[in-house]
Amino acid sequence: MRVPPNIEELRIKTGPYRSDPSFGCNGMFEIPYESFTLRVIISNEAGWDHVSVSLPNRCPNWKEMCFIKQLFWGKDETVIQFHPKESEYINFNPNVLHMWKKQDQEYDLPPWWMIGPKGK
Repeated sequence: MRVPPNIEELRIKTGPYRSDPSFGCNGMFEIPYESFTLRVIISNEAGWDHVSVSLPNRCPNWKEMCFIKQLFWGKDETVIQFHPKESEYINFNPNVLHMWKKQDQEYDLPPWWMIGPKGK
């Protein structure tokens, strides 16, 4: 995971979620996207890279999540969203989605033919 230089200037530097560049890949950012702003929290602790993306009135959509994924990870990296068993479900904000990547690990993916036609 990385914080691109053009995103570093969008880091929240005041208030309860404040951080500065010395925090590295830990902090909150308000990132403009189309006509609105995505609130993004990143962390890289305990062997995991984590990014949460939220909006005030709805969950982010696929296009928005892809935009944020490409900011913090490379195009050749796989990140995942978890759907935990119900007994372990935690939801502090109904309008947030999370992306995760175990550091220094790649994931096995299903064969392409189980997902859809190959080639775009």
